[in-house]
Amino acid sequence: MSDTPADNSKRTWIIASGCAGAIGGVTAAIPFVSTFQPSERAKAAGAAVEVDISALKPGEKLTVEWRGKPVWIVRRTPEQLESLKKTEALLADPQSKRNPSELTPEYARNQARSIWPEIFVGVGICSHLGCSPSDKFQTGAQASLPDDWNGGFLCPCHGSTFDMAGRVYKNKPAPDNLEVPPHMYLSDTKLLIGEDKKA
Repeated sequence: MSDTPADNSKRTWIIASGCAGAIGGVTAAIPFVSTFQPSERAKAAGAAVEVDISALKPGEKLTVEWRGKPVWIVRRTPEQLESLKKTEALLADPQSKRNPSELTPEYARNQARSIWPEIFVGVGICSHLGCSPSDKFQTGAQASLPDDWNGGFLCPCHGSTFDMAGRVYKNKPAPDNLEVPPHMYLSDTKLLIGEDKKA
């Protein structure tokens, strides 16, 4: 039994309508499915940050933003590195043993809390209530600091003090050292914050 011309045109019409409907359905679904993907802003917020540290001089600090947090990069002077030995007995956690996986990557669990001794990389947020400490690199007696101050950071909110490696002093409100974020060196002058695959 052969198809009539009316059957053929009906079949063609049904196939064409079905194809058009399928294409329309896919087209309508694309914007909906794309909403499940992270936005460019969200991707950028969690992305690693590349920093050029070539212009950073000894004793200077550079601040960059990573995941919405201030990250400090400090090029310490030989005197500031030497001060880390003097502060050991005064610190609450000199070896960074508290919460090590959260606050200090394995490659920074040393006296300088860094990959390269002269460069300190730390998140500039106090572990007490999330305030941002101030630089207090000058040594000696100063307001809100002891007379034998060796340089470091002071959180003005509740008086927590940290040495030049971001280690918190004993008997202060802050329970932990400053966080050291994952980081690695791409070259002698390029630092990548947020990734440490090569470390």
